[in-house]
Amino acid sequence: MSHILTINAGSSSLKVGLYRQTAAGLELLMRGLVEGLGRKPHLKLTTPDGAIIAETTSDDPATMPDPPAALAQVLDVVTARWPGLTLAGIGHRVVHGGTRYSAPVVLTDAIMAELAEFEPLAPLHQPHNLSGLRAAAQVFPNVPQVACFDTAFHRTHPWVADVFALPRELYDAGVRRYGFHGLSYEFVSAQLGRIAPEVHKGRVIIAHLGSGASMCGLENGRSVASTMGFSALDGLPMGTRCGQIDPGVLLWLMQSRGMDAGAISDMLYKNSGLKGLSGGISGDMRDLEASADPAAAQAVDYFVWRVRREIGGLAALLSGIDGIVFTGGIGENAVSIRARVLEQMQWFGIELDPARNAAGAGEIGKPGARVRVFVIPTDEEATIAGHTARLTA
Repeated sequence: MSHILTINAGSSSLKVGLYRQTAAGLELLMRGLVEGLGRKPHLKLTTPDGAIIAETTSDDPATMPDPPAALAQVLDVVTARWPGLTLAGIGHRVVHGGTRYSAPVVLTDAIMAELAEFEPLAPLHQPHNLSGLRAAAQVFPNVPQVACFDTAFHRTHPWVADVFALPRELYDAGVRRYGFHGLSYEFVSAQLGRIAPEVHKGRVIIAHLGSGASMCGLENGRSVASTMGFSALDGLPMGTRCGQIDPGVLLWLMQSRGMDAGAISDMLYKNSGLKGLSGGISGDMRDLEASADPAAAQAVDYFVWRVRREIGGLAALLSGIDGIVFTGGIGENAVSIRARVLEQMQWFGIELDPARNAAGAGEIGKPGARVRVFVIPTDEEATIAGHTARLTA
């Protein structure tokens, strides 16, 4: 019996999933997460019901300095637990597919070289995605590798949703709004189609809120607008990323502070967002909500304000909404953030049920409200596994 392995390599983390192919479809055997790469690596592999297969923590950064090293340790555990494992394919999350890739692809050397050219467009993610891909290809040279793109879901945007008001030649050169978190949106949209098909066929806003955060407007399950743009910096404030910013600020930083591209990039990607607004307290919403520092409260206030603003903007583009879905680490777990985002929106047809929201119910709006409100956990790995199984069948 063959299996599918999924790999989601980030700058300091690695997510993996192992699936068995059965006549009924894919069966999840294992989830894995390695965090703190290069600092204090922590590996945890579990079964679908949460039972721990393996868990290790090291104070030595050299034990797992990067995604390839982490993948090697994960594979040691996997091959020991499932001897004789046969892989039909390995699926990877690749953040940026540029203008060309609107669907997952089986990788070739030529495609890999092209994806490497997109690294400047997603410097926080793309190099690490590709490092995980190269590591897997070295360990399993004869197993098909499939790239699944976060940008692909948004290739259904109309032209006006993709363009910047810059000289036209730049759009033709690839300077446009790509949108991200597409694998998450694809999974959540499909789940909504099963839970509430009549809402899925209408106008829906999905809020993917986490350390990376964005929102997407959908019509009949297709993306028509996203808060993220050319890079994964735009739109909502995130854990350490700035979100929307006046480009004049960047010109001022160059001219008045003497900052070069490297210094500005480091600030925008690693020291802004919730971390920057809170004065360095944390980029983690849980830490900010637990803090008594006024700066932490202000960072949370701004996050909520931006989410509310984007709901209004996306609703205008959709000519109204039939449903809102929360997903991602904050969207799925932060009860108070959901409540604050949706408070006093009765005029909009949104009525939150406080008890259902506090209980973490799958639907948290009041029965009979014009706009239905859902909480749907995302599963990017399941999306990757499905595409990989299909392309390697």
